[in-house]
Amino acid sequence: MFDFSGTLFRLEQNESWLVHLTDTDGDPLDIEAQAELMRRMTAPTGQVVQLSEEYQHAWENRDLDPALHEKIYLEVLRKSGVPRVEQAKALYSRLIDPDEWTPYPDTETALKDTAAKGLKVGVLSNIAFDIRPAFTARGLDQYVDQFVLSFEEGVIKPDPEIFRILLGRLGVAPEEALMVGDSEEADGGARALGCAFALVDPLPTSERTDGLVTALRAHGVL
Repeated sequence: MFDFSGTLFRLEQNESWLVHLTDTDGDPLDIEAQAELMRRMTAPTGQVVQLSEEYQHAWENRDLDPALHEKIYLEVLRKSGVPRVEQAKALYSRLIDPDEWTPYPDTETALKDTAAKGLKVGVLSNIAFDIRPAFTARGLDQYVDQFVLSFEEGVIKPDPEIFRILLGRLGVAPEEALMVGDSEEADGGARALGCAFALVDPLPTSERTDGLVTALRAHGVL
């Protein structure tokens, strides 16, 4: 079982997305501010800005409802130095576009070689948009048996139920499963059912070239 963001794929900073972003004074965002924006948009857990009660609810349920997801991330962008709604919406559209996500260098190898061994492969993500096109566009969907996405199931990691859903659809017992993800808090929830867990670092794709393969080998999958 694989997580998506920070595990198989990463939303990489593209300078063209940010070149026209300006702060409240109309000045371009500096490099540090741009990098922080990307971090806040892709952080798997943890609250990235202080929120009112209304937006707190949206934050906690963002991966269950696409409308709440958009609402909270536009607010996060506003509080992160992107006050103009049209700019925030343009940047948000990149976040939810599967074509904008970059696979890690060893994603294809990890998925293909695992499937080639006759093992079931599932992708399990806390997310509010359909990530399947990111796999289909690169021919990676042929190696994935099941996708379980939080907004479709009404439950998010680390709730054991979402892992149970994927295991059931794969027909795999928990003690025979490995969850690979970049969040000890969210993905590590699989251990509550008896699954093994491998943590990978959500580094830029240029800096993590074999993290998936290394994790799979360490657990005897490859």
